Amino acid sequence: MAETSIPRPATRSRTSKAAHIIERIGLAMAGGSCGLFVAAHMASSRVEAFGSVALVFGLMILGAVGFYLGIDIPPHSSAGNDVNHSEATDPVELFSAIGTFLATLAAFLSVYIIVFDANPSTRSTIILGICWLVGGIMQIVAGISARRHLC
Repeated sequence: MAETSIPRPATRSRTSKAAHIIERIGLAMAGGSCGLFVAAHMASSRVEAFGSVALVFGLMILGAVGFYLGIDIPPHSSAGNDVNHSEATDPVELFSAIGTFLATLAAFLSVYIIVFDANPSTRSTIILGICWLVGGIMQIVAGISARRHLC
């Protein structure tokens, strides 16, 4: 049976490495920005603890690390050239996708609330913060797992 996969070069060019680094930094900045939007929304709530600088900084760091590690998961090492692999579900990739969805949904809703000056309940704000936290943690766990080949 002939292999149908596209061969990958053993080493990457300097340009390719530089492009990848620039991409990773851009993803980290996007994650940090999303964290800032969630923090800005939470800080505008009626809960005094949400207005701390530490919380704002923490949500930005969580977003930066989560987007850096959790997006662009490297392929599973056991994938190889297995014909049936395309039908298999990689749990790390799924975990990362759900984490990315939760984090970006929280950021999207936060931007909506800020731009349209909505007045959500404290409960909604807490739920949004939890979505951001869970999504970011899922991205980090998935990214570390994929890079250490734990799953």
